[in-house]
Amino acid sequence: MKVFVAARRGGWGAAAALVWSIVSGAAAGQAPVAPEGTAPLAPPTVLLEPGTPVEPATGPESGTALSTLLGEEPAPPPAPPAGGAAATGRDLRLYDRLHCDDNYGVKSLFDSLHQPGAKGKAWYEKYSIRGYAQPRFGRTLYQTSDSAAPNLVGDRSINGNAEDFFVRRARFILFGDVSDYLSLYTQYDFAVTLPGVSTSAFFSQLRDFYGDVYLNKDRVNRFRIGLSKVPYGFENMQSSQNRVPLDRTDAINSGVSFNERDLGVFYYWTPTDKQKLLKDLVDGGLKGSGNYGIFALGVYNGQGLAVLEQNLQPHVVARFTWPFQLPSGQVVEASVQGYTGMFVVPGSDIRIRGEGDSATPDGTGGNRGYRDQRIAGTFVWYPQPFGFQSEWNVGRGPGLSEAQDRVETRSLQGGYAMVMYKWDTGRVGNVIPYTRYQYYKGGYKVLPNAPYGTHKQWDIGTEWHFRKEMELTLEYSIVDGLNVNAIDRDGALSYRNFRGGVLRTQFQINY
Repeated sequence: MKVFVAARRGGWGAAAALVWSIVSGAAAGQAPVAPEGTAPLAPPTVLLEPGTPVEPATGPESGTALSTLLGEEPAPPPAPPAGGAAATGRDLRLYDRLHCDDNYGVKSLFDSLHQPGAKGKAWYEKYSIRGYAQPRFGRTLYQTSDSAAPNLVGDRSINGNAEDFFVRRARFILFGDVSDYLSLYTQYDFAVTLPGVSTSAFFSQLRDFYGDVYLNKDRVNRFRIGLSKVPYGFENMQSSQNRVPLDRTDAINSGVSFNERDLGVFYYWTPTDKQKLLKDLVDGGLKGSGNYGIFALGVYNGQGLAVLEQNLQPHVVARFTWPFQLPSGQVVEASVQGYTGMFVVPGSDIRIRGEGDSATPDGTGGNRGYRDQRIAGTFVWYPQPFGFQSEWNVGRGPGLSEAQDRVETRSLQGGYAMVMYKWDTGRVGNVIPYTRYQYYKGGYKVLPNAPYGTHKQWDIGTEWHFRKEMELTLEYSIVDGLNVNAIDRDGALSYRNFRGGVLRTQFQINY
């Protein structure tokens, strides 16, 4: 009956609209026609992107509302979708257009056994799944005549022999609250290359497995127990998913075994206002480090991820950082951190100074180790839109002697400085051009024989984050750095410098 009324008042276009609303309502499991004596059927709601103008429509040709055609009061305009930055109480000055909502990725899984009205939260309301993957393509473009073979500590695919496609990381993360006083975090990497294995890759390895134990519900004080990142260095704390350059610098990353993690217990203190700020710096796309405490103090093994402890002397680390916001909204962060311990160096056969029989340098292995300690300073001016980031550390640690016949405690120093610009295009995502210089003189303790030398590198690149779930990075590096591979071949001198240029590109998938 209402179809004929609509046809008489608004034409057959209005009648067709009514039929469509009845069919679509039935497909969705709704009653197609309102019962007699109840409110009339409301028109379908159209969800709009935030900021989309809503033009009033008039006339049958332009889609007149069905309630108007039937002589009823028009329905109010649809509300903008919930979940934006303003709806969650976030500081809009810290969020770009790409990060203003959470409408992407695998946020939760539907539990078909959980029925509406059941007591307590469903498991998918407590735990979340996310991750990222980083396929790369890299190639050494040139090397000087006096250069060693191409080698980058942070990228195993640069070796001068087989440089094509490579999966740098393939992470899968499960995390959530067990209760008000305990959170669980686990992370797996499915793109691991085992030490000493040159022809096989993509093994699985546990990267994180820890529980955060909160002393109260405001989560100001907590203990992190298990396998996790050691709170030393801003770029070490910063996830590779958020970092702008492709790799961390040797100067900072060499302090915590090139994978930033170890087994231990860490205490973190984070006031509630700083909890929110640290979260916004990550969620808003400003390349934050995450919440590793305003103050951190911890004890850990010291030998690194996936390596059993070698002595009875654990490492101790402490860190203090202070992020703050200027009246303009600009965020600045300054930090100081340090650690100390005894590190046992693994050994490997080489031809000492390229001559004689193969031998392992003295001082490797055993159960005592060498003094390993550093102190570092950090300064970050978050990219709003100009950004600057710098860290520098000094200390002493294991290093191969100049004669290459023994490992000894040697001084070290180094750091980096980076400038960047964050261009929020509004239409094609974010573009961040950057330039970074890094310098390091010291030992690489985690590698066999703790090779000692100097590394200098310029990185020039651009990150294009065109969708929240996808980004593309192109980076060119000018390198004068140590080839850290032990060579056991007659007449071959280990630990010479690679000098050349490397071009790499990375496509990151966020989910």
